[in-house]
Amino acid sequence: MATMMLEVPDALKAMIDPLRDLFAEVQAQVERCRALGRDARYEAFEGYLVEKLAAVERSVHQAALSALDVDAPQIVINGELHVRVVRDRTTYMSQAGSVPVMHSLYRRAGDRNGPTVDPIGLRAGAIDGVWLPGAARDIALLLSQGTSREAEVTARELGRLPYSRSSFERVGHAVGEVYVAHHQHIEQLLIEAYAVPPEVCSVSAALDRVTIPMEEPRPRPRGRPRKGAPKKPIERVYRMAYCGTVTLHDAEGNALCTIRYGTMPEGDADALCEGMASDVLALLGKRPGLPVSLLSDGAPEMYNRLDEAFDAETFDGVPMHKLIDFWHLLEKLSAAAHVIAGSKEASALVTRWKLSLLNRSTARVRVLDELVSSGKDHVRVGDARPVHDAITYLTNNAERMDYATARRRQLPIGSGNVEATCKSLVGVRMKRPGSRWKTNTGEHVLHLRALLLSDRWTDAMDFTLRPARASIRVAA
Repeated sequence: MATMMLEVPDALKAMIDPLRDLFAEVQAQVERCRALGRDARYEAFEGYLVEKLAAVERSVHQAALSALDVDAPQIVINGELHVRVVRDRTTYMSQAGSVPVMHSLYRRAGDRNGPTVDPIGLRAGAIDGVWLPGAARDIALLLSQGTSREAEVTARELGRLPYSRSSFERVGHAVGEVYVAHHQHIEQLLIEAYAVPPEVCSVSAALDRVTIPMEEPRPRPRGRPRKGAPKKPIERVYRMAYCGTVTLHDAEGNALCTIRYGTMPEGDADALCEGMASDVLALLGKRPGLPVSLLSDGAPEMYNRLDEAFDAETFDGVPMHKLIDFWHLLEKLSAAAHVIAGSKEASALVTRWKLSLLNRSTARVRVLDELVSSGKDHVRVGDARPVHDAITYLTNNAERMDYATARRRQLPIGSGNVEATCKSLVGVRMKRPGSRWKTNTGEHVLHLRALLLSDRWTDAMDFTLRPARASIRVAA
């Protein structure tokens, strides 16, 4: 057996025992593997290996965090004198588990009841004072993908982040709060660093709404509350959240990549649209001359918000095409066709209308004439009047239905990207059975998940969790 002598500095002596245990476990596994008649128990070894490596990782953190400590009666932080108020042992939370470290806490001189400052947490960029940025980032990632209960189970099975469900909830929202507070600045940094693929030929912006279950206070009934009645009664109601997308398209109008946006029902939808417009301007600065498409369903609120954000003055000289989603129009026409032609002939009629709309700029007028001349706008199907509804839809959106020109310019004609975003951003994560949200915490998850689905997570977290610049020195 080869023998090697290692000189370990005093600052790293905490690593000796974990490394010794790791070597012993690996040596035992090697012996089991060499014995052909013995069970290698490899899966169990993998579990032990995770545990031993986590112990080594914690010892590394202990050494590195201790080096960030400042042990002096007085220090100067960003030019202000601070006085030490206590020195004791505290615990920092890493991806591999808790790490106990001696540290000092300081308070600004003369500020008797002011907040204390921990140089270790400040220099490391810890969240909530003790959560190291790597652990906080991973917790936020898991919370953006599923509930805190699911995050706890996933982490336990992976052998990382050995923390409780409440920790996942608290820390994940703490990261979300930091991001939301600075998201406009961070999004500006993200779009400035965005690399536009060379095959991009157009860009589209789309807006839509989706229901989300909200928790709201319920008025108390009059009179004396019955025994056992909740002190703060609540009700679960559905409100409309907003989703937006900025999508880059190839020469055939197919989506290459999509940036996703969202805000809660009480959030600022106008600010969301302005952020989309700002990102599109930044993309046009990288690739001048790209045509822009504005896509939405037939709701005036949606396309009016887009029109206001993408105003002609700001986008002067930019080729812009405004469209109502083609498939929403076909839904209206399909219902009308069943009234006009009956179930057997409806499909052929819709197909003829569809081909006409895709290939002729004047098709909307022709289809509208057919609907009007059918004389069936009064016919009801349940509570609806399909022919009347289709006539109204074609009339109100006359300037947004030139699909033939859009196709000739190889621009997208459907808002499928934002429709899918409503499902993936909100539906999958935030409309679980029994779920309900408050505005602030919902905003955290919505923004974090939008980053993940837009493939911007890593860069965004680098900006979000970057330690604040702090000048620290021992007072003379």
